[in-house]
Amino acid sequence: MSENLRYWLWMQKALGEGAHIRNILEDFGSAENLYNSNILEWRMSPALTAKQVIRLEQTNLSSVDEIIYTCESNGWSIIDYDDERYPDRLKNIYNPPCVLYVDGTLPDIDRLAVIGIVGTRKASSYAVKVAHIMSRGITECGALVISGGALGVDTAAHKGALAAGGKTVAVLGCGLGANYLNENKSLRDVIKNNGALVTEYPPFTRASRTTFPMRNRLISGLSVGVLVVEASVKSGSLITANYALEQGRDVYAVPSSVLSVDFAGTNKLIDDGAIVATKPAQIAGAYVEKFDTIDMSKARSIEELMTDESDKSANVEKDENALSFEKLEENREKRLENEKIAAGLTGDVKTVYNCLSDCFVHIDTVIEKTGLPGASVMASVTQLEVLGLVQSTSGKRYKLS
Repeated sequence: MSENLRYWLWMQKALGEGAHIRNILEDFGSAENLYNSNILEWRMSPALTAKQVIRLEQTNLSSVDEIIYTCESNGWSIIDYDDERYPDRLKNIYNPPCVLYVDGTLPDIDRLAVIGIVGTRKASSYAVKVAHIMSRGITECGALVISGGALGVDTAAHKGALAAGGKTVAVLGCGLGANYLNENKSLRDVIKNNGALVTEYPPFTRASRTTFPMRNRLISGLSVGVLVVEASVKSGSLITANYALEQGRDVYAVPSSVLSVDFAGTNKLIDDGAIVATKPAQIAGAYVEKFDTIDMSKARSIEELMTDESDKSANVEKDENALSFEKLEENREKRLENEKIAAGLTGDVKTVYNCLSDCFVHIDTVIEKTGLPGASVMASVTQLEVLGLVQSTSGKRYKLS
């Protein structure tokens, strides 16, 4: 926390999240200098609009003390623009945030090959599987996967990184502590203990139609490359891809059916020059010379990633058509039906469900991740099997249906 924190919070509160602060900083030098300038200097500055001047005048410095107190009380960090923990990579985008609110520990972003993985919330089984496998493989090579913490592709990406034993970052479109997407709360708890939840919105700020597009520029801004897994032509994931292009980031897209409107956005990205992504090593390998954390000796093929080491058939689809394009809609409907059932889960059952992914894991791993008693975990997976949400295989190993 820098000594100028209060000035950055004041600036953010006055100008709003997503404000274009680069010109302001060029004109005034710092948030503290902006605060100490008089109204005449504000009005004369070409970097400030008349409305912004009014808001600066109406915002008291002491009004940010409650934000600081709330964060300290909840164990949340505030990283302002002057803080040494603030990523330089983020400072270089067109409209960097004045502050970042963090629950957990933000990795050293500038030293890492950060890959943003995004896609639709209503993802097909194909997209969920691809997001999980890509994320897991990229993480095993030493990259850091970030996403938006939402359902569908985001969830699969986070779980893939965690399954690889890595850290992951979720960039939220709401404030910390906000009552949002409760069905993913258990996953967010795991993420903050193995990475961080990050947002530019003050605590308890509600998610809205405008907060998510604004959030997307941070996902791309923190990344060196963005992978779009499944997106329609009106998907918010394309907003992230556009931000990535504006910020000079690499854009990858997963190839899929030309017959499905749900993949029209990703296919258009490919038409427009996005890099076709077919395996994790292809993405991680692009950054091996730039980041010493990338270790391509750990790269595995798609087939290897889909096969559980202790059971060569455990993670391979038995039905060769299970992930075929012809069955995408059927798979999507089944997965959405399961999500509706999962939304009604509570207590230990919900915690166990959110710790499972598309790859089989041993019951001991689930117990370790959840921190729950073994008897409670066993009872929970049994209930999830009855509901059709979980599959089991030999050796007490489980995965999501």
